[in-house]
Amino acid sequence: MELKRVVVTGLGAVTPLGNTVPEFWDSIIKGKSGAAEITYFDIEKFKVKFACEVKNFDPLQFIDRKEARKMDLYTQYAMVAAQQAVEDAKIAVEKENLDRIGVIFGVGIGGIRTFEEEITYYVQTIEQGPRFNPFFIPKMIADIAPGLISIKYGFRGPNFTTTSACASSTNALVDAFDYIRLGKADIIVAGGSEAAVCKTGMGGFISMHALSTRNESPKTASRPFSKSRDGFVLGEGSACLILEEYEHAKARGASIYAELAGGGLSADAYHITAPHPDGLGASLVMKNTLEDANMQPEDIDYINVHGTSTPLGDIAELKAVQKVFGEHAYNLNISSTKSMTGHLLGSAGAVEAIISVLAIKNNIVPPTINHEEGDNDEEIDYKLNLTFNQAQKREIRAALSNTFGFGGHNASVIFKKIA
Repeated sequence: MELKRVVVTGLGAVTPLGNTVPEFWDSIIKGKSGAAEITYFDIEKFKVKFACEVKNFDPLQFIDRKEARKMDLYTQYAMVAAQQAVEDAKIAVEKENLDRIGVIFGVGIGGIRTFEEEITYYVQTIEQGPRFNPFFIPKMIADIAPGLISIKYGFRGPNFTTTSACASSTNALVDAFDYIRLGKADIIVAGGSEAAVCKTGMGGFISMHALSTRNESPKTASRPFSKSRDGFVLGEGSACLILEEYEHAKARGASIYAELAGGGLSADAYHITAPHPDGLGASLVMKNTLEDANMQPEDIDYINVHGTSTPLGDIAELKAVQKVFGEHAYNLNISSTKSMTGHLLGSAGAVEAIISVLAIKNNIVPPTINHEEGDNDEEIDYKLNLTFNQAQKREIRAALSNTFGFGGHNASVIFKKIA
């Protein structure tokens, strides 16, 4: 069976650096940080007081007030990102076979804000008997975002959520890729969403010692590959890509950003939160992705690494890159855009996929910000081009994007220029 080609025809994003793709991309290339003091709740008693919140988001510009009340914030983000992507792809819904358009979204945690609100309300009213919002469950469950997107447009193709912690939305892209190239769908609305900047989300990650505690300087807290890195910065938001069968896209005259060439998966099989110290799972997933794309290491020009700014993770990932790419690793540009966006958990892969696609389209590599002279880690090879502090122009034929999640889940995708 000959596999079909899959291309990207639409993009949408709601992020800490902008609530549209152009605004987001402009901030990324300029090396801006989305981190700031938390505004959602009283932070006085919290050890970490900052995050990468989405700013100036008004769901009522896109969603009816009555319907918005039935949605957790993570679903609102997903609905808006999907609407942007569908409009960007110029999909004429009334002309399409809706049986062959699906929605696959990744989410790591889901409606944690709704869960927190409902349990708080329950505790406050317990003496009067259990009281819960009738929309508690449908607001909270992790699968509701793709369900509501499909309801909005009438898309009746494959519809589900992928959950693999921080690899979730890259898993969604890989699944969507497979459905299309196997001929089971013409278009998949694929992406991820997360909104875990709340008391419960922050408190949980703080107790794990996973977050940076650089309260005195939030904007410089996420500093991948620097010796002084001390944890990730929690982020939130959503990103959506329209993946489409190539001939279908050509037939309707769609504009094409890039081709999705391959996807790979692996497991660390090592620890619930820590990466394998030698990057075994990370190297395997990159190898699998190259093989799936029928590409050689030398075909890749840019890697958007997982790069969370954690002491163990950054070292393990770079070891894996050097193992897979050998001497070609020194010809690559490598960057961690989490230095700007923070870590969007289940949405990270889709956000970074958009960055990879736009890097290819514009032949520019976004930076890894916040590295300071003299802040070098002796365990990191700085002969690698880690694209510190300033975007770099170069031809990018193909880009690989990595995402790794708690539980040892690894997922990667490769995008390339359309030929």
